[in-house]
Amino acid sequence: MTAPVRNRTKNRPPHYAPSSRRPQAPALPAPPEPQGFAATWKADVRAGLVVFLVALPLCLGVALASGAPLMSGVVTGVVGGLVVSRLSGSQLMVSGPAAGLTAIVLAAITELGSFQAFLAAVVLAGLLQLVLGWARAGIIAYYFPSSVIKGMLAAIGLILILKQIPYALGSGIEVFESASFRVTGGGNTFTELARAPGSLHAGAFGLSVLSLLVLVAWDRPALAKAKRLVPGALVAVLLGVGGNALFALAVPALTIPATGLVNLPVPEGVGALGEYLTFPDWSAFTRPAVYTVAVTVALVASIETLLSLEATDKLDPHKRTTPANRELLAQGIGNTVCGLVGGLPMTGVIVRSSANIDAGGKTRWASFFHGALLATAVLSVPALLNRIPLATLAAVLIYTGYKLANPRLFADAYRIGWKHLVPFAVTVVAILLTDLLVGIGIGVAVAGAFILVNNYRTAYFLHREESADHHRVRITLSEDVSFLNKASILRLVNELPEHSVVTIDGTRSEHIDTDVVEILREFEQRAPLKHIALRLVGIPDLPLVQSHH
Repeated sequence: MTAPVRNRTKNRPPHYAPSSRRPQAPALPAPPEPQGFAATWKADVRAGLVVFLVALPLCLGVALASGAPLMSGVVTGVVGGLVVSRLSGSQLMVSGPAAGLTAIVLAAITELGSFQAFLAAVVLAGLLQLVLGWARAGIIAYYFPSSVIKGMLAAIGLILILKQIPYALGSGIEVFESASFRVTGGGNTFTELARAPGSLHAGAFGLSVLSLLVLVAWDRPALAKAKRLVPGALVAVLLGVGGNALFALAVPALTIPATGLVNLPVPEGVGALGEYLTFPDWSAFTRPAVYTVAVTVALVASIETLLSLEATDKLDPHKRTTPANRELLAQGIGNTVCGLVGGLPMTGVIVRSSANIDAGGKTRWASFFHGALLATAVLSVPALLNRIPLATLAAVLIYTGYKLANPRLFADAYRIGWKHLVPFAVTVVAILLTDLLVGIGIGVAVAGAFILVNNYRTAYFLHREESADHHRVRITLSEDVSFLNKASILRLVNELPEHSVVTIDGTRSEHIDTDVVEILREFEQRAPLKHIALRLVGIPDLPLVQSHH
């Protein structure tokens, strides 16, 4: 549902000028995929540590916003890391409690009358996701345009920044990771931001600024070696803990109070952990409302997961493609386990996945390590974790949000064209003013309007010719190739046989959607890995766009 690319020179807009009129950057092949645990474990351990530092406050914050026990958020983070990461086909996506579900969970707990009854609905939701995976419903992810997905990434980045600024100032707001514009008790995100400076805490503000400076410096080329040895987020957290301890000794007025620190429940030994878990109320299955909640949670969690999955694949430096149906199965098992042991419903989450990629995660072991660290921290050092200032963690999240909402992303949307820019901008604004799911729905509706206008003439999108031995394939695109053809084209190129000679001819096409061009150009980079000799004829180049990550 992005802007169609005109394929004839006389109609081609300036930013899609032929290479003879405007030099194009050479397409760089994707880096080779990591090979073996022995080759990646160091990078995955480092990335898992960073994701753990990001995930801990988010797990607690989502539980608070959902009106659920604090430990329920941590339980979901542990299950997402230890269970779902091993079942998922994604090498980089991290699963856990999601901010986009907080409103649904809060309303469901209120409606059902208890968290235990809600857990029964979570078990059912997980089973429904298994059915969706077996029914191969994962293809729905391919029908969300890249303009909306990129808008979602940018909006989540802006939400992270806006929601964490009060914590960075040391004032705090009621909901730590709410994606909602309105906040409980009246007002909205911007009114809370306006009130935050009035209760600024000098010590917390100083530590957050110091943490941000460390994170920015750690990304400089001069510190590349240090970054490989120690994650910048870990350095920021250690400085935050040490700085607050120094304040307590030397400048008591700057010491951050307990309300400005992580507040994790402290079980008295491993044997007492069961006291912090909650189990389903199976008698709730006799109530029709439980089934309504289960269907709602299953559908919403599946859509959020599939959107995060496609966004994560776009950020993957190795250009790996994740099977969506397998992801639904993994999420279904994860949510079933969460319901059984007292966890919130989970989804794939782009914030933690982006932090994983940014920290250099290579394989699914990074997510596994983050889950193991969550479990270990809760069991062994909860008192130590409760010394971490929220201001320091807010700085980590603000920096992650900046990378998701990098100004270059907005410039790229403008450069591609207004039919890409409008759905992108509408998605960003709608998510900021409503919530994640409503905003995505509005963005898809706007992008759909462009598709209906530009593709009403489309009858067929390609013609395929294949040699008798299936090793010489010619694919001719029709006059108008829309975003609606994205899923079919992606499936087609992924199913092309190895050691084949393939020609994709777009010379007859008047319009080729930007999303389709992106798929073909990405496949051009991956084709040599499958020993496919690929020739693209009449397929436009993408504009000189910076990588989102």
